[in-house]
Amino acid sequence: MVISISFVLLNAIAFASEFYLLALLPFAIPIVYLVIYKPKMILLLIGFAAPLSFNFEDLASFGGIGFYFPTEPLLFALMILYLLSILAGHRESKALMAHPLTIAILFNIVWIGVTVLTSSDIVVSFKFLVSRLWFVLVMYFMINSFFSDKNYIKRFFTLAIVSMGIVSIYTLIHHSVNGFSEEAGHWVMSPFFKDHTSYGAILAFFFPMVLFHFLHEKGLNSRKLFWLGLVVLFVVAIIMSYTRAAWVSLVGAFGVLLLIKLRIDYKLVLIVVAGLVGLFFTFQNQIVHQLEKNRQDSSDSFAEHVQSITNISSDASNLERLNRWNSALKMFAEKPLTGHGPGTYMFEYAKYQKSSDRTIISTNTADGGNAHSEYLGPLSESGVFGMLSVIVIVIVSLSTGIRLYYQLDHEPYLKGIVLTIVLGL
Repeated sequence: MVISISFVLLNAIAFASEFYLLALLPFAIPIVYLVIYKPKMILLLIGFAAPLSFNFEDLASFGGIGFYFPTEPLLFALMILYLLSILAGHRESKALMAHPLTIAILFNIVWIGVTVLTSSDIVVSFKFLVSRLWFVLVMYFMINSFFSDKNYIKRFFTLAIVSMGIVSIYTLIHHSVNGFSEEAGHWVMSPFFKDHTSYGAILAFFFPMVLFHFLHEKGLNSRKLFWLGLVVLFVVAIIMSYTRAAWVSLVGAFGVLLLIKLRIDYKLVLIVVAGLVGLFFTFQNQIVHQLEKNRQDSSDSFAEHVQSITNISSDASNLERLNRWNSALKMFAEKPLTGHGPGTYMFEYAKYQKSSDRTIISTNTADGGNAHSEYLGPLSESGVFGMLSVIVIVIVSLSTGIRLYYQLDHEPYLKGIVLTIVLGL
């Protein structure tokens, strides 16, 4: 009773002082217990909570830092727990530490750490490094031992997919109220996603896995119908996301599926890709000239929206991407080795914009997102080794996944999960 009355009085004082975090204490205590004693359960919670997380940006109470709640505070707590276990003597297996993917990831982290020291804004870059660490240490190293359990893998991904399904239902209902317009499609997924691009990307990432679970279930039962419902939901959600890149990426994923199923030699694929790149540069002027004839902007019509993908004459979204890419290349040209610092692109790129590249959605206020490229962003922020380290991680991830797919004939579920992760990436 005394504890309860004291807590109420302290809360009243805290609210009067506009300090509201104390009210979370009753919820924080059991979470702290679970983080320390049941990290396996907390990781499942993170998997479920990720699509449903709320984004808090530039919080003065936390030194201007922004984070997704509740996932990133939980990841931070698990990172501290993991680091304490390392200090207490825990060591990962030699096989994991010697794996090419681990080496690639650690090189990326180390190089980010180096470029923090040369950053144009060390505080921003240090925050970037810490946030990268809580993802890598928890979702790569800590979860590794738990993923030795096939049932745990299934629970983890099922919870994440169901959570994404909940977000999709919310978004579609919100979208219907606004007439399913293309314009509304940019923001109806708020507050769970910042924009339709990230929303569509995650839908596309999970779709192969949803389809696999449906096909994996044998016979007509409640689980089969459950996964069928999710397949239909995700198809509708992907279409109504108006995310052209997600649509194109699924077509590309289907092409990769054919290559894997037909066991086409990767050397042949590389030769074909190199040939196509060579043809592009050979006929670059003619191709650009042809693309400039397309003046179809983004539209509520799906046919017109698809046609607008190659519009580099008047579509603001496409032109702004070109503007961001050109700015990133200019930033790289100025600091090719170390870049301007991890996480600094959005604060630095404005002065590198050419007036001829600017669009109606261009901004100088660092509120318009990043470089719109997972390769040019690191190139501008961490220099040539920053970009190369990301490219190596992507190549090693995909090659590891494809190799595992061919080796897991005795584990049909894991074989399917590995394939869908490759297609999702």
